[in-house]
Amino acid sequence: MEITCNRCHQAILAENCYCPACGLPQLVYTVDDAAGQDQPERWQEATRDASMVDWKPAMRAALMLAVPAGLLSSGLSPVGVLGLFWMAAAAAWAVALYLRTQRPAWITIGAGARIGLVTGLLAGWLAFGISGGALFVDRFVLHQSSQIDTEWKNRVDQSQQMTQQLASQMGVSDAAEAEVQKAWMLSPWGHAGIEVFGFASNCLFLLFFAAGGGALGARLMVRNRRPEV
Repeated sequence: MEITCNRCHQAILAENCYCPACGLPQLVYTVDDAAGQDQPERWQEATRDASMVDWKPAMRAALMLAVPAGLLSSGLSPVGVLGLFWMAAAAAWAVALYLRTQRPAWITIGAGARIGLVTGLLAGWLAFGISGGALFVDRFVLHQSSQIDTEWKNRVDQSQQMTQQLASQMGVSDAAEAEVQKAWMLSPWGHAGIEVFGFASNCLFLLFFAAGGGALGARLMVRNRRPEV
């Protein structure tokens, strides 16, 4: 006897737990179920296994992809501006590597997002450490502090000019407050705080795209693999 998938409406054998077309778990009814018995254990095990992550192979795959993604997303990378793309691609690839070790080769989108999030955490910390370490080396080892401070002052001046122009157009210009803000931004603690905030914000975006990449990877792999039953 055949039934129809609730998602893609493809024909499925009655004893199958997964749709062979889209991978959606299917509820399997038996005669006992019709009599008011509990849901079949086979369905419960299939659903539980699909939503759970075997973290040993998952961490191995995440670490394998997090290292190149972190390097490509760091401040030293010439293609660091594409860090969000590298992170999403690494997370999706980590999910694909993880699924090679799984039987059946199917997981939920939520499980894929968790693997992607772990990949993003590892890669984000690596990118944060490399970028911060590079600034430390430039300032204290290579003695480029004067050049760094000059570039920072130019950025602050440009930012203040744009802010003052916008404030004057809105009629809320306050020269005294602007000078206080500029002095804080040019101070060592202000400069360090803004840099750290920028690194942290970048890491948050990387995590968001990593989770999305993992979820997308799980979704794509479902379409490309026929689940085992």
